[in-house]
Amino acid sequence: MLARVTLAAVLAASPTAHSRVVSADPADTTPHVLDGIVNAIALVGRTVVVGGSFSEVSDAGRTVTLARDNLFAYDLATGRVLPGFAPEVDGPVYGLAAGDAGTVYVGGDFPEVNGQAARSLARLSLRDGSLVRGFAPRVAGGMVATLARQGGQLYAGGDFTRPRTALARLDARTGAADPRFAITPGAPLTPRVKVHALAVAGGRLAVNGSFTTLGGRSRPQLGLIDVSGPTAEVAAWRTSAYAPACKRVFPSYVRGLDFSPDGRYFVVVTTGGAATGTKLCDTAARFETRATAADVRPTWVNHTGGDSLYAVAVTGAAVYVGGHQRWLNNPRGRDSAGPGAVAREGIAAIHPGTGKALTWNPGRERGIGVKAFLPHPGGLLVGSDTTRLGREYHARIGMFPLT
Repeated sequence: MLARVTLAAVLAASPTAHSRVVSADPADTTPHVLDGIVNAIALVGRTVVVGGSFSEVSDAGRTVTLARDNLFAYDLATGRVLPGFAPEVDGPVYGLAAGDAGTVYVGGDFPEVNGQAARSLARLSLRDGSLVRGFAPRVAGGMVATLARQGGQLYAGGDFTRPRTALARLDARTGAADPRFAITPGAPLTPRVKVHALAVAGGRLAVNGSFTTLGGRSRPQLGLIDVSGPTAEVAAWRTSAYAPACKRVFPSYVRGLDFSPDGRYFVVVTTGGAATGTKLCDTAARFETRATAADVRPTWVNHTGGDSLYAVAVTGAAVYVGGHQRWLNNPRGRDSAGPGAVAREGIAAIHPGTGKALTWNPGRERGIGVKAFLPHPGGLLVGSDTTRLGREYHARIGMFPLT
């Protein structure tokens, strides 16, 4: 058991590259979320912000219990829960992004914050949890599922209908929709179009969700948008890898995605159920960002053999995946361990080059699964719905240090 994270490790960088795989022994200083689920994590300076659907948290020693409505914050180095940051978020939080000047962007399915109208998206002060004046995004018609900030721009995805359908680029200061970003996901596989995940790096915005078109161009469940210039354009990059259907109960099965620190590639994880042939149900798959083939194929695919993956983080040293999986390296498994399968309960690391599971195997209680990863210079933060991580009690939030 590791007692503390050094102050040298607390400054965040985005994206974050690691030179080695994190420890399999979780840090002892993280607090605990006592009910519900953690869906999102952000790091603002040395402050960790945690969002989800929960009502109580405690300190690392479980001596003090605090009421927190779906959002709280703590000091990364000490684990101390911030007493002044206790906003009343009237609904689940699904996405977070670090803001400037001690602020955080909060996305989810809520009508108000602190009794004030703030539908689905807000910017809050970490000092006291108050709404930041002047930020008025005017989101309506649905919820915000994912956020990514780059400089003065904030990207939001979900199933909202305003200010644009399911995907928008906003001014990070005012929340105004950027008229130079007019790309709409369409032809959905579900009753309404939804963006599940997005990430931005190297002038490219990766987006996945229940759509089959982006800006009217065929992009089944996954696409890249060129955001290197003032006006966003759908990139020529296309894959049909997610065109085949998985189980009928999963009409859209893409979930998490993340770029490598250098932006050269990204990894997508999925649900969908055990499948035969080349279908990418219940898999992690690497794609090259600048590939030029007419139909880009994954560089590698790692199969769980029938269990969902929801979250992924790429650090250069490893591709961390989380869900409620039992195995990796399991292309021939059908809710079973097929030839070559390795046990990796709930959390795992994959070699970025070979696509095979690394020996790192801390284990976690499976539950619904990992819903959030956040790499930072000092390690890897993990959010889920269960209480056992690395064979220790770490309720719904934990961290694997880099040292």
